[in-house]
Amino acid sequence: MTEPAVKAVNLRKSYGDFVAVDGIDFEIQRGECFGFLGPNGAGKTTTMRMIYRASPVGSGSLLILGHEAAQGHSDRAIKGRIGVVPQEDNLDTELTLRENLQVFARFYGLNKSQAAARTDELLEFVQLREKADAKAFQLSGGMKRRALIARGLLGDPELLVLDEPTTGLDPQARINLWDRLRDLKRKNATLILTTHYMDEAEQLCDRLVIMDKGKIVAQGAPKALIREHVSSHVVEIGVSTQTGARSASEGVIGELTTLAKRHEQHHDRLLLYVDNGEEVVTRAAQLLPDAETLLRRSTLEDVFLKITGRGLIE
Repeated sequence: MTEPAVKAVNLRKSYGDFVAVDGIDFEIQRGECFGFLGPNGAGKTTTMRMIYRASPVGSGSLLILGHEAAQGHSDRAIKGRIGVVPQEDNLDTELTLRENLQVFARFYGLNKSQAAARTDELLEFVQLREKADAKAFQLSGGMKRRALIARGLLGDPELLVLDEPTTGLDPQARINLWDRLRDLKRKNATLILTTHYMDEAEQLCDRLVIMDKGKIVAQGAPKALIREHVSSHVVEIGVSTQTGARSASEGVIGELTTLAKRHEQHHDRLLLYVDNGEEVVTRAAQLLPDAETLLRRSTLEDVFLKITGRGLIE
């Protein structure tokens, strides 16, 4: 069996009395895209920082590309084989895109000609060849994210860590970036991804963990998690917050729950988790003819809501 790219056993990290990562176990196989999901403060960023060696391991075991990170003395060997795409844009704004990459290439020991060739190759890969001589501040948000991916790939890493890679991007820029990441997967790169976007996790991740309060509360393939924890579809019904309408909706809920596996009410939305979506929508329209009703497939956010009782962005 191929050795995993990353393996954690009882991994912990504390800051004083605050436990950021509370004894978690996971394995990341080579050539897969593995995701960490969770709300702010869940522990995913702390875990990522331990993986790309920006933060020491608190306790437990963290094996990265065959090296035990908890021992500390392997950091140089690990960092030389990992690429990092940070959440923040830290390109040098006064340098051109080409110069940003060529300067960074020195950290990987590439000589001038190697750095130039690698820079051209990666700018072509992220479709920024025509912007090579533009200053970094002249690039759009989507272009900067692609530039950071190119920079993270300079050392031809075995493992690429991406921290919220599409935060702040418009939908078209996100889709373009997804295409570049899929290309990397086809080249058998191992990707580790954190994101708040459920559609992004479902599109890109082969497997993922959901973290909350420092612990892993669920793990598996996205579709398998949805099948395991929630129904195939969700019926969303807009419910007025007026007192009279709220009382009426309480009576309606009693009837609709006979058709739903489970239900939840959040502010002005009633969520019905069902496998017979069209039947429930038809009945809801009869009982609440003026309410806005939506039938959608279940998502990872529904999984997280069921497990933790709150949304991923809370």
